[in-house]
Amino acid sequence: MSGRDVIGVAKTGSGKTIAFLLPLFRHNKDQRPLEQMEGPLAIVMTPTRELAVQIHRECKPFLKVMNLRAVCAYGGSPIKDQIAELKKGAEIIVCTLGRMIDLLTANSGRVTNLKRVTYIVLDEADWIFDMGFEPQVMKIINNIRPD
Repeated sequence: MSGRDVIGVAKTGSGKTIAFLLPLFRHNKDQRPLEQMEGPLAIVMTPTRELAVQIHRECKPFLKVMNLRAVCAYGGSPIKDQIAELKKGAEIIVCTLGRMIDLLTANSGRVTNLKRVTYIVLDEADWIFDMGFEPQVMKIINNIRPD
């Protein structure tokens, strides 16, 4: 919660997800509110849609209480529905790498942007890099403000 970078390693079922979600929620509450067509404040990237859905599901109980919105974006479901959700505004996007790239390039880049992102999670980062997804990660990271 002190604003530092963290690498977490723990066994499955040990609470890693909530360990990055709670600081994410706190961080988002400290930011100025999103304005029209501003992108998310936080991005959680996962290697699979199942993991994205699971993380999004774990977010849901906190969202209403904290007055935050989250979008879950992954391939294999209609991108138009995810675009519609993003256009409503969301502080958090939980996504697979490929779908995030799709959203960044959709409609000539007018669907969303990552200029306000100040909190990044790479869940299962070892798996992401072992599977050769570093170019996709870098493509997304390069759309995020450098500070």
